[in-house]
Amino acid sequence: MKNIISIITLAMITNLSLYSQNRKILFVLSAANTLELNKGQKLRQTGVFLNELYLAYKSVSENGYTVDFATPNGVVATIDEESTNDKYWKEILEIKKESLEFIKKDNSFNNPITLENAIENQANYIGVIIPGGQGLMIDLIEDKNIPILLNHFAKENKPTGLICHAPSLILTIAVEENPYIGYKVNSVSPLEEFVIEKFIMKGKPKNRKIAQQLKKMGLKYRSGLPKANFALIDRNLITSQNPFSSSSFNILYLEALSGYLESKK
Repeated sequence: MKNIISIITLAMITNLSLYSQNRKILFVLSAANTLELNKGQKLRQTGVFLNELYLAYKSVSENGYTVDFATPNGVVATIDEESTNDKYWKEILEIKKESLEFIKKDNSFNNPITLENAIENQANYIGVIIPGGQGLMIDLIEDKNIPILLNHFAKENKPTGLICHAPSLILTIAVEENPYIGYKVNSVSPLEEFVIEKFIMKGKPKNRKIAQQLKKMGLKYRSGLPKANFALIDRNLITSQNPFSSSSFNILYLEALSGYLESKK
C-alpha cells in the first residue's frame, strides 16, 4: 500500500513539474541604463519601462504561467525612471506599488539568466515577451542572440510579444531569413516618437523611426491614435504601441498562449 501511495505521489509531482515546465514564459529585458542623445552630446537615464514589464508579468503569472527573466550577460535590468511617473499608472496606482516592490524583492527578476542560457533552454518556453523602453534600442538591438531567439519562437509558432519599442527587434533578423515579412505589426507610432524626443527626452537617439523601418523591411505597420490602448496579433506575433496598451496586449497574448497549448494537445 505504501508503495502504491509513493508511486501515485511521485506521478503527481512529476505531472505538476511537467505542467509548470510546459507553461513557462521567457521575458527578455534590456540591461542598458544610459541613452546617448544628439550624437552623444546629451546623456539620459534609461532602461525597461516598468508598467510594460510588470503588467505583462502580472497577467501571465496570475493565469498560471511561470517566468524566467533573461538579459545580456545576466545583468539585472534597470528601470527607466520616467516609467515610475503616475501618469503611466492611471487608476492603478496600487499596482504601481506592487511593481516597485516586485523589482526590489523578486528573486527571479534580480537573478536573470543570460541570453545564451535562454537559447540553450529555448525549447522549455512556450512564449516570449520583450517589454519596451529605450534601453533595448541600445543593447538588445545590437545583440546577436536576439535574432536567434526570435527565429526559434517564430519557427515553433510560439506566442511572441513585443511591446512599444520592442518590435524594432524584428529588424535584427536579415530580410532573406526574416519570418515576419508581410505580417501586420504595431509599435510606438511616429507621432509618439516625435513627442518623446521633443518633449520628454529633449533629444534624438541613434536608433529611431521604428515604424518607417518596419514598413521598409516589408511588414504591414498599423497603429492607433497617440496614447491609444492598441495592440495587434498576426499568427504568433503580438505587438503593442505604448505604455497605455497593456490591457489590449495582455488579452491578445493570453489568447495566443491558450491557442498554442490547445494546438499541442
